[in-house]
Amino acid sequence: MVLGLDKKALWAALPLLGLAIGHFLDLKETERMTMFRDKSALYGRPAGSEDQAPSW
Repeated sequence: MVLGLDKKALWAALPLLGLAIGHFLDLKETERMTMFRDKSALYGRPAGSEDQAPSW
């Protein structure tokens, strides 16, 4: 028994902890990838279109 919880409660909390950590990492990756938005040559706009708003 750890902190008054039995093994069943700990095994039930483990997937929830993994879900929370995965969600946090996914948010951080999305935040990091916003730096590259509209800067890729594959998805870039033609030259001379600086007056247009970004695609996002």
